[in-house]
Amino acid sequence: MVADSVFRDRRVIITGGLGFIGSNLAKRLVELDAEVLLVDNLIPEQGGRLFNISDIKDRVKVKLSDVRDEQSMRQLARGQDYLFNLAGQTSHMDSMRDPHLDLEMNCRAQLSVLEACREDNPDIRIVFASTRQVYGRPDSLPVDERHPLCPVDVNGINKVAGESYHLLYHRVYGMRTCALRLTNSLGPRMRVKDGRQTFLGLWIRRILEGKPIEVWGGEQLRDFTYVDDVVEAFLLAGASDDAIGHIFNVGGDGPFSLRRLAELLIEVSNGGEYVYRAHPPEHKRIDVGDYFADFSLIRSTLGWKPRVPLQEGLARTVSFYQKHLEHYL
Repeated sequence: MVADSVFRDRRVIITGGLGFIGSNLAKRLVELDAEVLLVDNLIPEQGGRLFNISDIKDRVKVKLSDVRDEQSMRQLARGQDYLFNLAGQTSHMDSMRDPHLDLEMNCRAQLSVLEACREDNPDIRIVFASTRQVYGRPDSLPVDERHPLCPVDVNGINKVAGESYHLLYHRVYGMRTCALRLTNSLGPRMRVKDGRQTFLGLWIRRILEGKPIEVWGGEQLRDFTYVDDVVEAFLLAGASDDAIGHIFNVGGDGPFSLRRLAELLIEVSNGGEYVYRAHPPEHKRIDVGDYFADFSLIRSTLGWKPRVPLQEGLARTVSFYQKHLEHYL
C-alpha cells in the first residue's frame, strides 16, 4: 500500500472528482491529509453528484468546470502536485449514439488537460483513467498489456487516443504521465440509475427495488475490482517513478460468469431473482465476450494487487445503497 506520508500536505486535483471513482479517491486522499481540489461539470449522464462527497465536503474544494476549457484548466492545474485525470464519457452505447460528444469528452478534453499542464505546470504527476474496452474482443485470456488494441465501439477508440496523448506528452515533453486500464469496478457511489456506467449498478438498483435482474447471455466471463482497490492503484501509480510513461492493467477478483455474479448479488442481498434475456442487437454488436485481465505488470512494478473479494465488495456496495439509494435515482 502507498505510504501514508506520500500525499500529506500535497496539492491534488481530480478531474471527474464528483463521480464514482473520483469521489472515492478524494475520500482516501483526505484521509492521507492531502489538499484536494475536485473538478467536475456535473453533466447528468456522467454520474457526478455532490452527495458523493457529503461526508468530506468541508475538507475538499470543488470547482464546477469543464475540462475542455483550457483556460480554466490552466488556472486550476497551476501549483498542483498531482492530477488524477478521471474526467470522460464512459457509456459505450452513448458513444455509438453520439460519437461526436464522445470525441469531445475523451479526446479534445484530454488534450486540453495536457496542454494546460504543459503550459503552466509541466512537473505535475498525471495518472489517466483508461479502460479494458481498448482491447475489444480478446484473442487470448487473460489479457495483458501486449494484447492488440482493437476496440469494438467509439468509446474504446477514443480511450486509446486519450492514453496515447498522455504517453506522447511524456515522450516529447518529459511530462510525468501514466495510464491505468480499469476492468469492471464496483462499490459505493457508482451509478445505479441506469446502465450507462456499468450494468452492475443497474442490477443493484433492480434488486433493491424488488425487480428481477436481467442477465443477457450469462456465461460471459468477467473480473471485478472493488473501488478501494482501484483507488489504491491510482495512488501507487501517482506516487511511484516506476509508473511514469507506462500503461498498466488493473484487474480484479475473477473470472466469474455473469450468471454467477447474479447469484452472488442475490445472496448478499438476501433475496431477489434473475431472468435470462437475449442480448439486444445494439448491445450484441459491441459486446466483447469473455474478458479478464493479467495484472502481473502492475503487481511486479508497483506492488499492487486486489485485496477485496467480489462477494465482500458486493455486500459493501449493497449495504451502501440500502441506506442511500434515494440519492442516486
